[in-house]
Amino acid sequence: MSKGILYTVSAPSGAGKTSLVNALVRSNPEVCVSVSHTTRPMRPGEENGVNYHFISHEQFEAMLAQGAFLEHARVFGNLYGTSQHWVEQTLRSGMDVILEIDWQGAAQVRKLMPDTVSLFILPPSLSCLRQRLTGRGQDDKAVIEARMSEAINEISHYVEADYMIINDDFTVALAQFQALITSQHLRQQVQSERHAPLLAELLSK
Repeated sequence: MSKGILYTVSAPSGAGKTSLVNALVRSNPEVCVSVSHTTRPMRPGEENGVNYHFISHEQFEAMLAQGAFLEHARVFGNLYGTSQHWVEQTLRSGMDVILEIDWQGAAQVRKLMPDTVSLFILPPSLSCLRQRLTGRGQDDKAVIEARMSEAINEISHYVEADYMIINDDFTVALAQFQALITSQHLRQQVQSERHAPLLAELLSK
């Protein structure tokens, strides 16, 4: 069985990252999303263990001390971390794994796992980004302004990613995301592992 491919997907808040990832996973049963641990409060409609593993600061610090996280970061005063054991186990099973993380986390993952494929998703404009954040109806004006300020810094790190998608038209952006996933599975190394018996037969005479 060939090993799965690890992807990091980063974007400023409001760029549509989660919507694109969810849509992609629905149509690709061989791709799954890592459920991160976080200390931030649960939002309306979220479920523990589905959207995030919601834990206390004390629990997070204990896991960090045990070296349990592949990457971790502090975002807007809250801690986020990805279970290294779960990611490695899932990749060994042949499943692709997507990590929805910020640029800091993506950089940490690339250092530990250089084969990681990194993607950055951008909004078509700052005004569109502000409109999307406001339209959520989940955050007050001060939080939205903080997120807009942080978005500029986040966006500047797009140059560190392997691939970039502008999420203007959702259907187009999703098709581009799907093309990226497909292209990674067509790489010679991946295909050679997956079709080793066929290649052995073709080269037997």
